[in-house]
Amino acid sequence: MGQAREELRKVLAAWELNGAEEAALLVLSELFGNAVIHGTVPDGSGVETRYMRMADGVRIEVHDDACELPQPMPLPLPGDDTCSGRGLFLVAAFADRWDVADRTGSGKAVWAEVSMPKTVEGA
Repeated sequence: MGQAREELRKVLAAWELNGAEEAALLVLSELFGNAVIHGTVPDGSGVETRYMRMADGVRIEVHDDACELPQPMPLPLPGDDTCSGRGLFLVAAFADRWDVADRTGSGKAVWAEVSMPKTVEGA
């Protein structure tokens, strides 16, 4: 996951989207982690990432070999002593939108779009 995060940092800097970095890295981490845990072999070798420039942000895609669709945990969320189950809620909170797309061959692509933070005029 570290390599994917570093690649995203470089892409965001090149596209002058540094203001979206914190949210984009969190979203990437959650989607990548889900792909490793639920969508592929444990070492993450079947996971691919893609980043696409949008008018005001970035689209993050994480591809894996599993056909099982991600499902947010039902409410209420797990208690504080649980280490998993909140990832898709975090993605929904930090991304403008997210969804799942088919891909050529087996598996799926889970994507999320993260925009630059809005600035307030005169602030």
